[in-house]
Amino acid sequence: MVQKETVGVFCMGKRIRAQRKGSNKRYRSPSHRRIGKPKYLKGKGIVIDIIHNIGKPLMKVRHESGENFLMIAPENVSVGDIVEIGENATMREGNVLPIGRIPEGVPIFNIEKIPGDNGTYIRSSGTFGFIESKGKKCIVRLPSKKTVELNVNCLATVGIVAGGGRTDKPFVKAGIKYKVMRSKGKLYPIVSGVSMNPVDHPFGGKTKPGIPKTVPRNAPPGAKVGSIAARRTGKKR
Repeated sequence: MVQKETVGVFCMGKRIRAQRKGSNKRYRSPSHRRIGKPKYLKGKGIVIDIIHNIGKPLMKVRHESGENFLMIAPENVSVGDIVEIGENATMREGNVLPIGRIPEGVPIFNIEKIPGDNGTYIRSSGTFGFIESKGKKCIVRLPSKKTVELNVNCLATVGIVAGGGRTDKPFVKAGIKYKVMRSKGKLYPIVSGVSMNPVDHPFGGKTKPGIPKTVPRNAPPGAKVGSIAARRTGKKR
């Protein structure tokens, strides 16, 4: 009796980056490393501590009601300073006011997108924006030079986020950059697909005439790389 040979399917190479991101702990957000979520609590409070945090310093504020909460720390604010939050706050660095009450050109940060969401725009260290014009809506210019139209009742902190210049210091060594990116749950170094071998990525290898960069919307994981269901590619002329 002749036994038939079975042909096995072998997975050469490795799972590509797009497949590994689905279930790998390496890509999870390092939320356990963050101190807490900054918020706005209307009224007055006193700064009782300045805390180191990923991305920007935070300050712990003791509200007049006795509750402690976190805020993004601005420049030139120290422990013991009084912070005012709300419509009746004075125009001073570190205080929080509705953008409808803040003059044009004054540096602001941690701006609410919708009144009551505790701040969405401009939260990274050393950044700030300003109000360009006011009317029924306020036009705010972001650090990216883009503008957004917001409700006049959205709250914003007056000043500049503390910790400016944090990104100016060079990493010098790749190992230091690797550890920093690892702590943030990000992959480093990132290798381009075209520099890989054919078994490791659809773009890999140098003997092929070329593979289209566009792939169907329903392509399987492993083949779904490049421009996903792009209508057009190349420079717009």
